[in-house]
Amino acid sequence: MNLRERIYADYIRELKEHYEENQAAAEAMKEELQHTPLFSRGRLIDKPLAMQKVYTREDDRRFREIVEMTHRICCKVIDRYVADPEYRKGFGFSEKLEELILADPGYPDELPMARFDIFYHEDTGDFKFCEINTDGTSAMNEDFHLDKLNLRNPAHQAICRKYRLRSYELFDSWVETFLELYTHYRKKHPEMPLVPTVAIVDFLDKGNVPEFYEFAARFRQKGIYAQVIDIRLLRYEDGRLLAPEGYEIHGIYRRAVTADVMEAYDSVTALLDAYREGNVFLCGSFRTQVAHAKTFFSMLHREETRAILTAEENRFVREHVPYTCDFGEEGIKLEEVIRNKDKYILKPNDSYGSDSVADGRGRSPEEWREVCEAYYNKGFICQEYAEQYATPNVDFMFGDGRTWDYINMNGLYSYNGSFAGVFTRQARGTIIASHGSERNVASYLVTE
Repeated sequence: MNLRERIYADYIRELKEHYEENQAAAEAMKEELQHTPLFSRGRLIDKPLAMQKVYTREDDRRFREIVEMTHRICCKVIDRYVADPEYRKGFGFSEKLEELILADPGYPDELPMARFDIFYHEDTGDFKFCEINTDGTSAMNEDFHLDKLNLRNPAHQAICRKYRLRSYELFDSWVETFLELYTHYRKKHPEMPLVPTVAIVDFLDKGNVPEFYEFAARFRQKGIYAQVIDIRLLRYEDGRLLAPEGYEIHGIYRRAVTADVMEAYDSVTALLDAYREGNVFLCGSFRTQVAHAKTFFSMLHREETRAILTAEENRFVREHVPYTCDFGEEGIKLEEVIRNKDKYILKPNDSYGSDSVADGRGRSPEEWREVCEAYYNKGFICQEYAEQYATPNVDFMFGDGRTWDYINMNGLYSYNGSFAGVFTRQARGTIIASHGSERNVASYLVTE
């Protein structure tokens, strides 16, 4: 029995031997959740489980390898997109979006922040990709508050008395990364001040606003004035990007996903004009959309991409990126997908929050046919279904308090190509659907 298996066995034993104590604590925590940043817009963002996710040093090293390799591949693809008009056609972006992607961000780093969501097999270290999040990468605050909530979790506290665990720090490390990238930007724009004024921007009726305020607080702790601002309220006058109060903004931490920006294009022209004209540091730039779009995975399997990758990088793609193609006449035949309902999963090319994701497992052939016919030629990709690793857990708050197997999704945070931490989600069933089947646990590294 390895270290991880011993910890899981101890968790199960604690839950069984102190069942009523853990159940009562979970009920109290459920009430407490209503008064934390994990309750937003009238609903819970997270639904915690009893057993937390513990990663070993071997896992940590593996995650670092995955992040570094994936980041390197993403940057190569982004560079090729910028350099090669023919290559761009494979992504199918609109002219407006292409123009923003090609605009010079003023710094050399193509992918400042990302979260690489994978299905990781804890016993072997093998994995398959689920998706890549770039602009709008989130959930740092969720892991942070789940960790705090575990002070009330008797089983977890028993584990902490026996093993040395540490959580992943995801706020201050990002502020340091942001400021480092701003230093690179100032080399090209020396007129910018040494210490920037920062705005964290999104459509505040959509974004994870409590998380934004946590980041703003961390910027201020570093002596950087930072404010959370709705992207539509920015102004651009005389070459200066202005906050609603009238002061100049030098650096933007963009949380607004590109799909939302393009949908509201005419209402966010202040930021877009300032960016085009090189008068604001935008982190990250619109170049991140190349890796964010799910078309990215299908492009990785094409010959023109294989030609720019090394043998090692191509092997990495073959082994870990599920076969992906357009779900339409340009990609795969409709009847092929209908006939093989357990083999494929369908996803919108540019969306988030598991919106409209569908697989054939758990559906009847008739139901699957109906879904496929509705999605075909409608902006979806078809992807080979990736088998997922399951581990036991207990849901006292929203379930029946029994031990069940839950599939795992491991979100690896990448801060400018360096591994920063993990966000772990679990679910019973075949899809981890945000605000549906998804359940949440805090992530820890066991150091002793």
